[in-house]
Amino acid sequence: MLHAEGPLLTIDLTERSATRTPIDDVLESFIGGRGVATALAHDRIPFDADPFGPENRAYLATGPLQLSSTSFTGRLSMTGLSPLTDGLVSTNAGGFLSREFAATGISTLEVTGASDELLIAHVTDEGVEFEPVPELAGATVPEVSDHVAETRDLGPENCIAIGPAGENRVRFASVMTFDSRAFGRGGLGAVLGSKNLKAVTFEGDSAPEIEIPDPPEMEIHREAATSDDLMRRQGTTGNTEFINENFSLPTRYFSEYEFESAADIGGNAVEEKKYKKGACSRCAYACKLPTRDEETGFETEGPEFETVYAFGSNQGVGDIVDVMKANELCDRFGLDTISAGVTVAAYLASEDEFGNAELARETVEKIAHREGIGDDLAEGVHRVHDQLGVDDYTVKGMEFAAHDGRVLHGQGLSYAVANRGADHMYGGLLSPEYAGEIDPEGTLGKADLLVEHENRNAIRDSAVVCAFASGHITDERLAALLETDYEELLAVGARTIERERHFNNRRGIDADADALPYEIPDLEAAIQEYYEARGLREDGTLPDDRIEPVATDLGAGDGAAASPADD
Repeated sequence: MLHAEGPLLTIDLTERSATRTPIDDVLESFIGGRGVATALAHDRIPFDADPFGPENRAYLATGPLQLSSTSFTGRLSMTGLSPLTDGLVSTNAGGFLSREFAATGISTLEVTGASDELLIAHVTDEGVEFEPVPELAGATVPEVSDHVAETRDLGPENCIAIGPAGENRVRFASVMTFDSRAFGRGGLGAVLGSKNLKAVTFEGDSAPEIEIPDPPEMEIHREAATSDDLMRRQGTTGNTEFINENFSLPTRYFSEYEFESAADIGGNAVEEKKYKKGACSRCAYACKLPTRDEETGFETEGPEFETVYAFGSNQGVGDIVDVMKANELCDRFGLDTISAGVTVAAYLASEDEFGNAELARETVEKIAHREGIGDDLAEGVHRVHDQLGVDDYTVKGMEFAAHDGRVLHGQGLSYAVANRGADHMYGGLLSPEYAGEIDPEGTLGKADLLVEHENRNAIRDSAVVCAFASGHITDERLAALLETDYEELLAVGARTIERERHFNNRRGIDADADALPYEIPDLEAAIQEYYEARGLREDGTLPDDRIEPVATDLGAGDGAAASPADD
């Protein structure tokens, strides 16, 4: 099985030390990306760790396909203990960092400990340098990029960075790369903030050599270059009106199912503002959305569909330029647009201020700096909903993505059982339900398909492959690229999901957390079907003997799972 190559680089911020350790066995067993990072996190983050404590660890990991020229592979995966959900979370981002990361010769970066002053860590193929940067306290993400350009002659494509939201431990702060691409969900930006790590740069010329099977490598690249998919023009916003008219576009903090101004913030509106093509590293598909409002000269990248929902319909805002401005603020401050937008929508609901885009943007800034009401809202909807007097539209503390489980019942089931919470990228039955491949009504009988989708997505995130490549990097092609049987890939995905579930179980997260804030048919019975399909107990827990530690002998950590069965 093809897998990532290179050692684990552990950066201990307390000691300001760096250690490279071979992890060949982990790479061979879990491919790369999310799989490898989850295996390491499970074994090396203490089960009782504080998400903001020095014992928490953050992992940035590449996969085998980042050593190729294949379209849809310009991505990296990031994993850690989430301050938003209190469980393991993985998220990935595109841009141009993946090849720069691989050029340092490592497969995985592990960040542990905490610095007593604000730092940038500079990673090269020769070592790691720690640069104190007290002058960057409170700096926005572009300001960090400017500093790196001036002092290191490196671009934003060489860098991950946090904005003031991460420094201020906003629980849904993101880690940014290329200024506008986000490791968004789960608050890993706040984890780096708690460690006083403002940025990490990557520069080198030591990428491992790896041969990617061709076909299908160049077939995929040619198809990406010649595709006439709507997504190439409108990104993920292309189906906004279809979803609004035929399913649900959550509106005014989930109080309505349809937004009267969907056409003004949807795909056509975004395409009208798009002024050039945008892509990720070596990807010919070029589906990104550099946008400009010609009247004001305002520019940003995006918004994508989730931001259109979070800062548009769910706030009652019907002007695409207002959504663009909110999107840009989140990128600058380092905030997940979904959680930020939904949290601001909850605040607008409490103030009877739906449609007030200016207040929404003011609130975003207050959240990033934890000023006034922003200090409360920075905790996220789950922790502040009682104070606001609104319903808690979260699962496991994570705010909902746009795809409405109240009408897509399989997607609702997916939200309920996902280890990550209410995130549409985790497993999800939204695509077959939208397409009519399965009936969106009802939850029973969908568990087996959901398990397969979760396992497949775990492999996608381990490779690391763009989620929007499914029409080009099919299951058969992915198996060919990774030189293994597809069923074996699904088994690797299952082992990754199991480790996430087991880690969360040991933190007290069980069946009580597998729930929704609204009713859909037969949810409890469908959850039990899911547990049976996953081999879980009736309380949603995984038996300890199903987990075999893989990373406890590396010498850099205290081995959370050294004795996983020591209940």
